[in-house]
Amino acid sequence: MRPDSLAGALRAGVRAVVYSPRAQNPYGGCFSAARRDALAELLRAEPDVLVIENDHASSVTEAPLHSPIGAGLARWVHVRTVSKFLGTDLRWAAAACDATTLARHDGLLLLTSGWVSHLLQETVLGLMTDADTRALVARARAAYTVRRQTLAGELAERGIASHGASGMNLWVPVRDESAVVNGLRSYGWWVAAGARFRLSAGPGVRISTAGLEPVEAGRDGAGVSPGQWGYAGPQQRVF
Repeated sequence: MRPDSLAGALRAGVRAVVYSPRAQNPYGGCFSAARRDALAELLRAEPDVLVIENDHASSVTEAPLHSPIGAGLARWVHVRTVSKFLGTDLRWAAAACDATTLARHDGLLLLTSGWVSHLLQETVLGLMTDADTRALVARARAAYTVRRQTLAGELAERGIASHGASGMNLWVPVRDESAVVNGLRSYGWWVAAGARFRLSAGPGVRISTAGLEPVEAGRDGAGVSPGQWGYAGPQQRVF
């Protein structure tokens, strides 16, 4: 999220702002302290705008949390889920919010489905307070970082730019998304075409690195050439 774009949206009358402060999907972006401060300055001037902060990868991203919420915003909610690191079937979320938003949230639950499984809550609590599970999550966080950074380094060595400052994905700008997706698939690699994710950005592909062992990132003969990715250079395989 860029401050200039946010300022334009606020002038246009938006009523809510939703963002991921780190491990953003698919770009792998995260807020710096400077970006946080710039966004917070704009949001403080709009006390009627609800700010929704989705920190979905909180425990498995190494990037620090730079949250505009702590800078005196009037209406806000910070949401964390556990499906990224405790299991995709654990549909559980925790939310912290200002008093007005909390009252509206609780009132809505009273009028709709306000019951949340005690078994589910107890399972999440047990896992989050278990020493072995916490150690496993810490190892996963370190592994995800190494895997993302290793692939980014291998791509850079072959003259291919990528972006992914946090999280489990790399975004790679390309000339032709279909050519790259189909080319990699013919070698047994699946990546996501960027068309479904982008609004005004150029073509690109998303590579999820969570399950990619570092030794696989540099494997020869299992990818497409830099020319196909949209970069000039020797016809060298990227995987």
